[in-house]
Amino acid sequence: TTTTALTEIFLRELREKHDVESAVFLVDGAQHLQTALARASLRFQTERNGNRNAIERIFRELKRRTSSFSNCFSHVEPQTAENWLQAFAAWLNAPN
Repeated sequence: TTTTALTEIFLRELREKHDVESAVFLVDGAQHLQTALARASLRFQTERNGNRNAIERIFRELKRRTSSFSNCFSHVEPQTAENWLQAFAAWLNAPN
């Protein structure tokens, strides 16, 4: 469900965790997004293609990978998944 009220809650939580005051949000024609951003006095730009589509592809891939990870580790203890993530991060960031 996408509503102005839920979007306002999301933006409030986003502001608590990140500095978004100087950000420009790229949005599609969804009125609830534009209304919530305007009420929060945050800058936005309506984009129906271009950069917005590239960003959506990145988030779609991130969501897909997160779902795949969740499916693989849904049966293990949280500490096991945490250990695996730490080992993977160490491997990924190790000098070649």
